[in-house]
Amino acid sequence: MSTNQYDVIVLGAGASGLMLAAKAAARGRKVLVVEKANKIGKKILMSGGGKCNFTNLDVEPEHFISHNPHFVISALTRYTNWDFIGLVCEYGIAYEERKHGQLFTLNGSKEILAMLLNECEKTGLVDIKSSCEVKSVTSIEDNGFQINTTQGNFKAESVVVASGGLSIPTLGGSGIGYDIAKQFGHHLHATRAGLVPFTFSDQFKEVTTRLSGNAVEATLSNELNAFTEALLFTHRGLSGPSSLQLSNYWDVGQSFKINFLPTLDLHEFFKSKKHSQVKVLLRTLLIEHLPKSVVLELQTLIWLDVAETAIGNISDDKLEFIANRLHAFEVKPSGTEGYRTAEVTLGGVDTTEVSSKTMESKKQKGLFFIGEVLDVSGHLGGYNFQWSWASAHAASQYV
Repeated sequence: MSTNQYDVIVLGAGASGLMLAAKAAARGRKVLVVEKANKIGKKILMSGGGKCNFTNLDVEPEHFISHNPHFVISALTRYTNWDFIGLVCEYGIAYEERKHGQLFTLNGSKEILAMLLNECEKTGLVDIKSSCEVKSVTSIEDNGFQINTTQGNFKAESVVVASGGLSIPTLGGSGIGYDIAKQFGHHLHATRAGLVPFTFSDQFKEVTTRLSGNAVEATLSNELNAFTEALLFTHRGLSGPSSLQLSNYWDVGQSFKINFLPTLDLHEFFKSKKHSQVKVLLRTLLIEHLPKSVVLELQTLIWLDVAETAIGNISDDKLEFIANRLHAFEVKPSGTEGYRTAEVTLGGVDTTEVSSKTMESKKQKGLFFIGEVLDVSGHLGGYNFQWSWASAHAASQYV
């Protein structure tokens, strides 16, 4: 096996790895990107239902979760959402804005991948090897590294870990980045699945199974955060944007509340209807605001004893109780669907041991960490891609 010399070796041909390769090559650096999977950019291609939610119009540090929340500021400031939007426009890629400032391609995520590959190819300085698994990373005395892979041995001054997290292993997610970090003395924050649907094993699971396929606009909340977005019932539990968002702030054993009618003050609504529509049933009123099947399940859970009682005959206290339950219905998931369907991995390489300016390890010269392998996770809505672009850009200036 021949030993090939590069300036930079990037581990992982995902969003951050390809971005780094393109930007480093633009500085004249010779780059090798190695990817374990048989195809590159698999996660880019499937993201956003194949439409790639590539960034957001509103990117702030509070859209990210980390044990060291200030870490993201430097990179996000130096390569902004507008910088990436500019690149997308340069390539004439059509995109649309959806709610909450999310930007999606109109013609599919393959255009974003093609753009990144073109950026890599135009310098002639980037080699990409797929189906290339890293066996070992060794630091060598003359300030560089040797990478031993299934396709040979390679040397470089700098190694960039852009291997992502543990989420969606079928798309190439693996823990190699964490293993390399530990090898070089880095502390890791415990990892778990993020942006992931909730599962249930109690009576509520039967409810979600019966309601599978129904969606409502709801607010999911706990002591840490609240999200008002679509809530989707599945045969395993709860999904949809509101569930995925809250999963980042939830741990096993905890409960959270669902507000099924966040835009309606039910106390006032019931009070006025008690006078104006004395003979109406509660379910009749609520079916105007929620799917009938959802209302009937909630009726069984909350007001079955007065299900056939006209609103005019229900006491004010009872109506207040029902309103409170509908605005704060408590559920306790048994868990989540785990890494199999998780969009991100929470936790990872401790950012206090990495330079926020350069993404270089403070423990090992020439070793860099970018993207999801770090203890930085974005909310749903294009933030994880923006972190990939920004962290890759930051490191690319120093590799």
